[in-house]
Parts: sequence; C-alpha cells; structure tokens
Amino acid sequence: MLRFAFVRSAALVLSLTVLGVSGAAAQSTTFEPRVGQAGKDVVWVPTPDPLVETMLDIAGVTADDVVMDLGSGDGKTVIAAARRGARAIGVEFNPDMVRLSRERAREAGVTARTTFIEGDLFEADLSQATVITMFLLPDINLKLRPKILELKPGTRIVSNSFTMGDWEEDRSERVTENCTSWCTALLWIVPARVDGEWVLDGQPLVFEQTFQMISGRLGNTPIQGRLNGAEITFTAGDRTFTGTVDGSSIRGAITGGSGGSFVATRASS
Repeated sequence: MLRFAFVRSAALVLSLTVLGVSGAAAQSTTFEPRVGQAGKDVVWVPTPDPLVETMLDIAGVTADDVVMDLGSGDGKTVIAAARRGARAIGVEFNPDMVRLSRERAREAGVTARTTFIEGDLFEADLSQATVITMFLLPDINLKLRPKILELKPGTRIVSNSFTMGDWEEDRSERVTENCTSWCTALLWIVPARVDGEWVLDGQPLVFEQTFQMISGRLGNTPIQGRLNGAEITFTAGDRTFTGTVDGSSIRGAITGGSGGSFVATRASS
C-alpha cells in the first residue's frame, strides 16, 4: 500500500510539473505583433490611432456603412469603425493576427458588428463595402485599383499615406497632433462611368473620362467637369450642369444661361 501511495504521489507531482511547464509554454507563446514583422505582401506597421480616426472621419463613416479593412493587422481600424456603429470587416492573411483581432474586438464589446476573415486580400469580395480602408504599398494599391474601380459609384476608399498612382485623390488630410509618422489620410470616391457618347436636348454630348475628371464637348462647345461618385458637374460655355448618373441616364439642373433642368441619355451603340 505504501509503495502504491508513493507511485500515485510521484505521478501526481509529475502531472503537476507537466501542467506547469505547459502553462508556462502557452504563456510564453502568446502572440504579440511586432512592428516590421513579415506578412504575405507587406511588413506590419500599425496605423497611428489619431490617423485611424481621421481616415474614418474623411470617409464620413456612420452606422449605415459597411467598412472593409484590407490587411487588417491587429484589427484596430475594424474595431474603431464598429465603435461608430458600422458593420466592419477585416481581411488578414496572418492567422495569429486574426485571432488577436477577434480577442480585441471581444474586449472592446464590438464582436456583434465585426468579422475577421483569414484570407488573401486580393481574393476578397469587396462588393458589400461602402468604405474600404487600407495601409498597403503603392504597387499593391495599383494592383487592387481595377477591382476598386468596378465597385458601386460612391464607394469611399481611404489609404494611409500611399497613393493610387495617377488616380488623384479627392481629398487628403494630414494629422499633426500625436502623430509622428504615417500621418496622412487619402480619400478616393469611386466615380460612375460616363465616358462615351450621350445625347442632351438633341445635341451630342461626348465625355472623355480619366477617373473622376471629365472633359469633352456638348455640340461644338468644350466641356470640363468632375464626378463625385454618381454626382456629376460640368460646364459648357456659361452654363453649369449638375446631375446624377443613373445607368444610361443623367438627370439634373442647369445654372447660367436660361437655367432649367436637363436629361441626358447614353447614345445607342
């Protein structure tokens, strides 16, 4: 009996020792992201907290939005958007980052409004987003650009610091307080596609479009203007046309000249 008791006691000590080692190992391997750690396409550098808020501000994020953060890292932008009442989605390749993001969302009390997808940002379905945020390199932005330009007009794209090549931003804002690096937010609004031939009041209306900028002619009169999502404004002589693009029609109002309203329809191909 004594020998049996000794064996049981020894086994108990061994078990507790193993559990202690396992617990210490689990504690020591708790994931902590490191600035500069390698990722699939970029190294990880966190967006400064003041810039996160500025990015969401210039995009006008509200509870009506679906915000998608591409390369969501530790989840801070997703969580910040969810705190504003938006439905927020993060796409992140690193599974440790995804687990960390979910835990931080739980701690912030926004689990119900957040989703973190472990996957490749180039394969993500962007169609549900009304706002896309990102802190990626210029070449990755350019690779994503064709897919972004296919999104619904009015979708807002916000980047930390890096541009979209020759697609000029619609707005930029630099944070000067409590931010020392990576402090510029750039906003683009996906424009409607209007390039080609239209008819307005019996006259040919031709748009040449470079992203949100438009030129062309109305009859023989040169025009210049720009798009803000589905909203369009252009001038022809002393008249300014302001309207909304809806598929194959543009409806709006004219200021200058004799004023009034207008309807333009896309010419049959």
